[in-house]
Amino acid sequence: VLNGPNLNLLGEREPEIYGRDTLADVEAACRAEAERSGFAVDFRQTNAEHEMVEWIQQHRKGLAGIVINPAAFTYAAYPNFDALKLVDCPVVEVHISNIHRREAEWRSKSIMTQVVTGIISGLGVNGYPLAVRHIIGLKERSA
Repeated sequence: VLNGPNLNLLGEREPEIYGRDTLADVEAACRAEAERSGFAVDFRQTNAEHEMVEWIQQHRKGLAGIVINPAAFTYAAYPNFDALKLVDCPVVEVHISNIHRREAEWRSKSIMTQVVTGIISGLGVNGYPLAVRHIIGLKERSA
């Protein structure tokens, strides 16, 4: 589960948009969802685009899937976009807010959507464990 810029401040930053749950709460929910089915979660957050690219490249093969909230990388991080094109697993893009209802039009246009398997947007932090559950379901059906 990969998280982009400013998500380290989840719970403090604009709680009227993103809620009061922290990134640690999100991590716990993702781990609980994965562990129910015998899966493990590697949970990371970065404010640095190059670090996100390296994580994607390092894990482009052999994973059940990637859940990514690219945050501000959603709109202009073409290196992340290119790295995601190289992965051999499902990728679910998650956004806590409904990006299509945000105040600025540019916030509604995710460049990542072109290279991900699916997108969950606007379900709050509940979107994260749903994305994990979806990836587990795909893996179990393909086994």
